[in-house]
Amino acid sequence: MQNGTDLYALDLSGASFVKACGGPCTEGCVTLARIGVDAWALGDSKRPGVEPLRFTSEELDAAGIDPARFGLNV
Repeated sequence: MQNGTDLYALDLSGASFVKACGGPCTEGCVTLARIGVDAWALGDSKRPGVEPLRFTSEELDAAGIDPARFGLNV
């Protein structure tokens, strides 16, 4: 993260989460939102009240999560 920014200090109030499902979205989906230049929030539509996890682009890549699958640009 640039300048050592704490990912969990970033505000999510304006974040726009989108879903990516592995199949029919009847059981819930993974949600992803860009929350900064090199920052992402990853949530679970089945548990909307749970705080999303935060990742850098490098960490998402290492985990095999491609924002393009969510229709998002890196």
